Amino acid sequence: MNMAARLQRELPPLPRWMGLTVSVAEPERVVAELTIREDLCTLGEIAHGGAIMAFADTVGAIGTMVNLREGQGTTTLESKTNFFSASPIGARLIAEAIPLHRGRRTQVWETRISNEQGRLVAKVTQTQMVL
Repeated sequence: MNMAARLQRELPPLPRWMGLTVSVAEPERVVAELTIREDLCTLGEIAHGGAIMAFADTVGAIGTMVNLREGQGTTTLESKTNFFSASPIGARLIAEAIPLHRGRRTQVWETRISNEQGRLVAKVTQTQMVL
C-alpha cells in the first residue's frame, strides 16, 4: 500500500468527516482534495474559512508526518492563512503542500489551495512541532 493510501486510512475524525482525500504523500509534496458541501459553508453557501484552514492544517501535518522518524509525532504550533477567493457548494478544492523548512524540532509547510479552474483560494503557512 502506498503512503497516500495508508495515510488516508489513518486520517483523524475531523478530516474524515470533512471528506478530505489524500492523493500524494511524499517527503517533498502532499496533495489532497476536498469537495465543499453545505455543512462546510457559512452564509451565502460558500466555504467557511475554518473549513479551509482545517483542510490546509491537515495537509501540512501529513507532510510533517511523512518526514518523521519512527516513534515521532507532530502538532501545529502556528498557522497563517490568506484568503483570495470564495468557494461555493460543490467546488472541488485541491491543496498542495511543500516544505519550507524540515528541521529536527520544527517543520514549516506552505499549502496552496486552488479550485478546479486553478484559481487560488487560500495560502497557508504553518509551523509543525516535532514531538
